[in-house]
Amino acid sequence: MGRHASPPGGTAVSEETGSKSERAYAAIKEKILGGEYSPGYRLVLAKLAEDLGFSVVPVREAIRRLEAEDFVTFERNVGATVAGIEPTEYLFTMQTLSIVEGAATALSAPLITPGDIARARAINAQMRSCLEHFDPLRFTALNLEFHSVLFENCPNPHILDLVHRGWNRLKTLRSSTFSYVPGRAQESVAEHEALLELLESGAGTDDIERAARAHRAATLDAYLAHSHRDAPATLAQLH
Repeated sequence: MGRHASPPGGTAVSEETGSKSERAYAAIKEKILGGEYSPGYRLVLAKLAEDLGFSVVPVREAIRRLEAEDFVTFERNVGATVAGIEPTEYLFTMQTLSIVEGAATALSAPLITPGDIARARAINAQMRSCLEHFDPLRFTALNLEFHSVLFENCPNPHILDLVHRGWNRLKTLRSSTFSYVPGRAQESVAEHEALLELLESGAGTDDIERAARAHRAATLDAYLAHSHRDAPATLAQLH
């Protein structure tokens, strides 16, 4: 017998529960990644189950899975809440990403075509259009799309793997940094254009790597400055 009792007729309920658990997991994760369930949002099992039309059992299983993936935290006398950016993890991830993505972009440079430059510039134009009515989640998605054009040609698969791991870690942290420092977005768009101009001009790989690293570090610096300036409020949001 499994963890949950089966009614007469065999294991149909166990299979159905597994399916519902998977659907609950996907639905809750989508709302977390989409920002509907923001950092600190309390995940009440009974309410989630009612909204999804499930019993509490598959929802509890989904929440446990999300906790294992660091999307959810449990606090005494509070229960399950959506995890936010953990400052130390964010710092380490961004520091690492600035190094490996800078290297990947530099190594990609000789392989980037005029078509790639045009595609990246079109994405950056979309990012610029986001600035008037700022949507940090869309901006962040476009930001990854932009940088992917610049680093995906990296011929070193080990470096490229580290870049992918870094971006995936940022997704786990749900770090749309631009939610906290929206003013950084305009600077980011301008720096993107400067990177593209460097690539178009045939600049040396050292110059490209320095520019790519400085671009990533500037976003981290903006976030850290915001955190230090308003530490109590920020920490309340992040934990």
